[in-house]
Order: sequence, then C-alpha cells, then structure tokens
Amino acid sequence: MSTGASTPGHANTGPANTGPANTGQATAQPDSVGALDLRRLPKADLHCHLLGTVRASTFAELARRESLALPEDPERIFASINSHPPDPQLYRHTRIPMPQGPSENEPERSYSLFQASGWVRQVLRGADDLTRITYEAFEAAHQCGTWHLEVSFDMLPEHLQYLGYEAWVEAHAEGIRMAERDFGMTGRLLAAIDRSGTGEEALAWVQTVVDHPHEYVAGIGLDNLETAGPPERFADAYRLAGEAGLKRTAHTSEHVPAATNAVTCLDVLGCDRLDHGYFVLEDDAVVARMVAEQVPFSVASTTSRRSWRPWRKASIKAMIEAGMNVYPCSDDPGMFPTTVLNEYEILARDVGVSDERLVTMARASFEASWLPPEQKAWVCAQFDETVGTLQPR
Repeated sequence: MSTGASTPGHANTGPANTGPANTGQATAQPDSVGALDLRRLPKADLHCHLLGTVRASTFAELARRESLALPEDPERIFASINSHPPDPQLYRHTRIPMPQGPSENEPERSYSLFQASGWVRQVLRGADDLTRITYEAFEAAHQCGTWHLEVSFDMLPEHLQYLGYEAWVEAHAEGIRMAERDFGMTGRLLAAIDRSGTGEEALAWVQTVVDHPHEYVAGIGLDNLETAGPPERFADAYRLAGEAGLKRTAHTSEHVPAATNAVTCLDVLGCDRLDHGYFVLEDDAVVARMVAEQVPFSVASTTSRRSWRPWRKASIKAMIEAGMNVYPCSDDPGMFPTTVLNEYEILARDVGVSDERLVTMARASFEASWLPPEQKAWVCAQFDETVGTLQPR
C-alpha cells in the first residue's frame, strides 16, 4: 500500500463505498446505530476464513458448473446453515448460561458450516477460482468500511494438489493485489492448521509454509472445533512458525468451557493474539491476566450455531465490561451470514457499547493486525485522522 496521498480503503476516490453492505440478510441493516456512522468507521477484520467468505451466488454458479450433486438448491443450503451444538451437558454450568435447546429461527432442515465448506472446497477447480473468491471477500469487506482484511487459507485439497503450494498461495495473493488496486485496501494471508489432524501433519504443513515464504503470508492459525484437538498438540508447529518469524493465533476457549486453552495458546504456542475466547470468563484469574496484558481477541456475535448467538453477545459484553481487549471480526461472513459492519452494529444496538468504545475497538483491530510495523503506524495515523472527520448521519 502506498503511503502517499490516498487513504486506506478509499482507492484514491474519496470515501469508501457507502452503498448497502452485502450482509446476506433478508432485510437491510441500518447504516449506523448510534451517533457514529459505523459504515465509515475504518475497520480491520482479522479473523476471517476464506472458504467462509464465499457468496451464495458464487457457490451456486460454481456448483452448477461442476454439476455437484446437492440435497437442495445451493442458495437454500447457504440460507439453512445451522451447526448444531454438541452435548448440552458439557455447558450446563457455565457462568453465562448456555442455551440448552434450539433457537426460534432455526431452519427446518439444517446444514453444518463444515458441510457447506466441504461443498465449496469441492467446486474450486483452479487458480482463477481461488483468485476470484479472494477478491470477492475483499470487495464485500470494502463495502463495510474495512481497510485491512486478514483471511485464513487451508491446506491444499487433494484435487488441487497439482497446483503446488506456491501456486496455491499466489492465486490467493493475486486476489489481494487486485483488491489493493481497486479498493485501496491491504490484506494478509494466514495458513490455517486443521486441529482435527495430528501434530505431525501440522508440523509438515508449517514446514511447507516456512520453506516457501511469501510476502502476503504473515502467520498461522489453529482452526476447526476446539474439541477436536487441544492446542498443546501443535506446539512443535507453532514453535517452528515463531522461529521463522511468522505471527500466530488460534481458536481458543470457544467450544471447551474453560479458560485453560487460552493460557496454553499464549504460554505454549506463543500466540500474538487469540480468536474468540469467550470461556476465559470461567476463570477470574485468567480474565485478570488478559486485561493486564491487553491480549487481543477477535470476537463475533454471529455464529453458525444459531442457538448460541444470544450467549455470544452476553459473553462479549462481559469481556468488554471486564476491560479485555476485544474487537469484532466477521469469521465466516458468507455462510452465517454477517459482515464486520454488522458485528459492530450488533455491539452498538444489542450490547449497548458506546461510540467511544467502538472507536477504541476499531483502532485496536489495526494495532493487532499483522502489517509491518512502519505500515501499521501509518495506517493507525490515518485512522485517527479519519475518525476525527466522522459525522453522525
């Protein structure tokens, strides 16, 4: 990104697109909730799975192109994504009560996030598809006032092994370059580890990333259900990443109702920031540590487990009130559906977060980003200048 006259997210043409956000909701979301124009508030979205950004219309087009056999129309599948929670007994005694049954808005026939992601993965057939979905992720983010986006990419699926790692990454990177050119944004890639695999598989994957450094690959993350693999299983992979200068994050304290994994992610994996972390609230001492160290947490009120959404909001509210360093993310915006703008609006409208605190969160998202230090400092300065010009709608 140039550090000349243009402002991030503005593509040299004035304010970012102020048209409707691509939320995928049946009804339009408001442009702002309180006095602050949330659409124009600069944002960094740091926790976003690339497969989860794919639009229903794009999935439908690619599925039809590949003649993929599906149980329902592709758009209907996306509208019915609803991952069912595990055994409710596991969450019976959490400090913030966990819903024990389905929510009111669950579809008659549900599809899990993992089912949908698997189908999307199947219809990706070459570098052009990878570049397209990356570019579309940035395009949608730009419409919400996002200046910087970091997306996680998975290991090469078997049917795309012919590309090789370098071409795989370069196809994603080309989508980012196009977005930088068209929208004035910046972006980075995270190599995702599937925690349902073994520690040896993770180490081999990170070794591949380390052996083929790329300017857009800034770090690694630990994905999939937290119950599928404890963080300590991946200590060697994370150690290798750290030695190579890669940044590190991980899903933690999201599905296991304890704060232990968050501590392990910091002390064993050496994480620079954390994703989710709602169950740190189970341990006052851990909360105190997170506050004292201002550990960055990417949080999202919207999840594919629809019954969990009120619990997520209540948990994030408690994290904010405790003084933790949290900021909104979109996670899987194409499939939930949501946007990072929608996540800010939820905090303002439903959680009661003040405009001042929302600005603090937005700035914290840039500070927690994995941009190079000099570039990060410049963007933060541009953020401060832009926030000073924001006017209520």
